[in-house]
Amino acid sequence: MKAIYPVIFTQTDDIVLVEVPDLEVLTEGTDMADAIDMARDAIGLKAITIQDDGEEVPEPSKFNEIDPLTGTFATDGRGIVSFVDVDFLEYRRRFDNKTVRRNVTLPNWLNLEADKANVNVSRVLQDALMEKLDVSNRR
Repeated sequence: MKAIYPVIFTQTDDIVLVEVPDLEVLTEGTDMADAIDMARDAIGLKAITIQDDGEEVPEPSKFNEIDPLTGTFATDGRGIVSFVDVDFLEYRRRFDNKTVRRNVTLPNWLNLEADKANVNVSRVLQDALMEKLDVSNRR
């Protein structure tokens, strides 16, 4: 799922403050390019955390519904509203690499053959699932 969220960027003397009102996310960047990267990362992390908790990710607000004058950092400088896009599926593929344990049932003879051949059954299963689902673990 791809989404584009309105983000308030507030330039201070030394950093860019970032607020994503729809997700109640605050972060910062050293410059505008870094602030956009930090916003994208914060949006992706917050969204997959929400999904993992079994909840729905909030829909992005419309551009004209976000007022930088009422943002968290309104008193720290002049804020502007811009959009940051995130592909949640791509974000999860790149950063959610925790392993999960699954029990797999194999005939004993096949397990013995795999052991004799020093085959990593877990790796073979991962490769087969990625091929079957037509996905990749791009980094």
